Amino acid sequence: MNIILHGLNVQSEFKSHVEQLVKIFRGHDIQLFLTPMCLKSMNKTGFNGFGLQAIRSKEELEEIDFAISIGGDGTLLDTVCYIGPYEIPVVGINTGRMGFLATIAKEDIEWAAKDLINNNFSLEDRSLVRLESSPPLFEGLNFGLNEFTIHKRDTSSMITVHTYINNEYLNSYWADGLIVSTPTGSTGYSLSCGGPLISPSAKNFVITPVSPHNLNVRPMVVSDESEISFKIEGRSEKFLVSLDSRSTAIDASVDLKLKKEKFVAKLVKFQNYSFFDTLRQKLNWGYDMRN
Repeated sequence: MNIILHGLNVQSEFKSHVEQLVKIFRGHDIQLFLTPMCLKSMNKTGFNGFGLQAIRSKEELEEIDFAISIGGDGTLLDTVCYIGPYEIPVVGINTGRMGFLATIAKEDIEWAAKDLINNNFSLEDRSLVRLESSPPLFEGLNFGLNEFTIHKRDTSSMITVHTYINNEYLNSYWADGLIVSTPTGSTGYSLSCGGPLISPSAKNFVITPVSPHNLNVRPMVVSDESEISFKIEGRSEKFLVSLDSRSTAIDASVDLKLKKEKFVAKLVKFQNYSFFDTLRQKLNWGYDMRN
């Protein structure tokens, strides 16, 4: 079995937990590798690397069986971006705060590693969104697990996003921006803008306006088989578009079209994991906050 570790900003206080993880896998004759970004981050902590090497090529990546994300949900999103179409199953170890995606606490590393070794898990396919644009954006990394967003670039006036579903006119959103979220991303930016929570297995996208001028404009759920296209207007010459944590500036001449990606993100789901349990815990459902 070959496993790759990925982390963007591993803190020194988490070093011992990573070393624990490495020792467990090494004890079962598992080959371990690091992403170049993880190696750079770990070196800053004084990590005892056990001679681990960074993976350097796509050919090496093809031989990887599992990827372990060490960080928060943002790191897991970056792990999915790094893996791309290889569909390598991802385990998320949470060193962040919310942890809707990275659900393994540092105290649970040992049992999670052993369950992985003993195949006590299932895989959950998460759909991705793909951006098609002219000219191409994001240097070929034109997919995201959480959402695609169009946003005004500065503190100027609102923008207008003319939106079409399968070439049929839907609405002109006069707002600070517009989000198209996957079910996975429904617990992220879309939720903070009033969007609904969606079960990960649902076959939908959510179109959520950001601070719309008209209060009767609400989030809308559409099939993930839909093709969603946009035309942007505004007083500013530049606008921001983003896929998860990656963003770039564009002008109104750029054609934008969104659809479901052909490949998926595969998340490792251990037997004690429940999406609904995670919602209750992270969102404090059922708690009387007055007490």
